[in-house]
Amino acid sequence: MSVFCASLYLSDIRGAIEEEANGFFDILSLVTSRAAMIMIAFVVLVMFYEVVSRYVFSRPTLWANELSLWIASFVFLFAGQYAMQQRSHIRIYVIYDIMPRWAQKTSDVVSVLLIVVFTFALVWGNYADAERRFLRMETFGTAWDPPIPGIVKPAVLIIIVLVALQAISNLIADWHKAPEHHSPLDDIDETEIEHIRKTLEK
Repeated sequence: MSVFCASLYLSDIRGAIEEEANGFFDILSLVTSRAAMIMIAFVVLVMFYEVVSRYVFSRPTLWANELSLWIASFVFLFAGQYAMQQRSHIRIYVIYDIMPRWAQKTSDVVSVLLIVVFTFALVWGNYADAERRFLRMETFGTAWDPPIPGIVKPAVLIIIVLVALQAISNLIADWHKAPEHHSPLDDIDETEIEHIRKTLEK
């Protein structure tokens, strides 16, 4: 609950290079992205504890590796949803930019349809297995034996649905936008360069 509340609060803070929330699904994606950022800090703390415990006190834990893997799996899944909201997924702009606007819209629709079809196929083919693993809380088979498969397998299906919904949200939000033209200069983060410059001047 504390992670959720912190994520909800942080979702109102927009980074210098982040896209503004303008789709019907963007708020949820921003909240989960902040949760992923907080989870990275937890992974670092867990691994730090394990290193100190193992190499300073010669008392390695049974749970640190599995817990970090468990948390990192959700970081990875939420990162995919965030990348979709930020339009940071792979797009071939060399071809896209030379298309007329109607062709760009057509390619956007085809892309979203492919995402929806993939999502439907993934859920259709894996729902029974995910349900079985969840209901019996299938464990990892290690000394600590956490229920990673029982939690992560259903989460994969849920979050891939959220990614598909975010893709639909992007399509609707971008439908009436003017054509964009991209260049390698778009990848340059001027804010980060300014921070580096200030650090070097000190």
